[in-house]
Amino acid sequence: MAHGSKASEPTASQPMAAVPLRGRARAARRLPEGRGGDLLVAGIALVAFLVGWQALVLVSGLPPFILPAPGQVGARLAEAWTDGTMWRHASRTLLEIVLGFVVGGSLALVAGYALARSRLIERALSPYLVAAQATPVLALAPLIALWFGTGLLSKVIICALIVFFPVAIVTMVGIRSVDPRLVEMLRSLRATRGQTIRVLEVPAALPSIFGGLRIGITLAVIGAIVGEWAGGDRGLGVLLNIARGGLFDIPLLFATLVTIAGMALLLYGVVVIAEHRVVGAR
Repeated sequence: MAHGSKASEPTASQPMAAVPLRGRARAARRLPEGRGGDLLVAGIALVAFLVGWQALVLVSGLPPFILPAPGQVGARLAEAWTDGTMWRHASRTLLEIVLGFVVGGSLALVAGYALARSRLIERALSPYLVAAQATPVLALAPLIALWFGTGLLSKVIICALIVFFPVAIVTMVGIRSVDPRLVEMLRSLRATRGQTIRVLEVPAALPSIFGGLRIGITLAVIGAIVGEWAGGDRGLGVLLNIARGGLFDIPLLFATLVTIAGMALLLYGVVVIAEHRVVGAR
């Protein structure tokens, strides 16, 4: 037995780090790989969450109007989609998110490049950008609804504002991370500013830019919901208010939250797929 235990210890010719590395490698081989493995892990996590939720309902003994069971929420979710209630509100929220994300992201890319390449613009705009980001969107939403109405325009503006800052900052950081020697090399080859942007700067900054877009798409969902809370006649934020205050339908409130979460995951997945197509897997 003593001999066997000594054989398992690292020797002088065997690096100390080799044993844990091999252990980690064996553990990694036991984990599922690829998309199938990711889906399996996500499915297990979802089942564990639902089981925990159901256990909490049973242990706490709370009535359904305070904490409904997963089955009740699922049944209410199916009913809301079947009778068209959920689609009517979800389609409006999705439109607001997409438009706000496109507008805010596009302006942020231009502003981020300008901030990266002009110290004057950075000094002039940075304090206002930080101040705007520090102002809670909950405080801005009622003002924007008052100025631009409670229709689609105000929701798009709110989404664009909340998306703008993170995308602009990561774009600035990504552009500044480009090796200046490569920029000088292209200039020595008489490349135009447009060619430098297209051939070098944008491709080099794409990983950072897509990181900002990942954050931006989730913030756009928050912006749309907050904008709908400030006023409107359609949207998942409006449906939350109706379920909570007008109908006191707590299962519908939970079903709406599930829909919002699912929409955020779907849009985030679209951005990730686009990143893999453009940048490649990282």
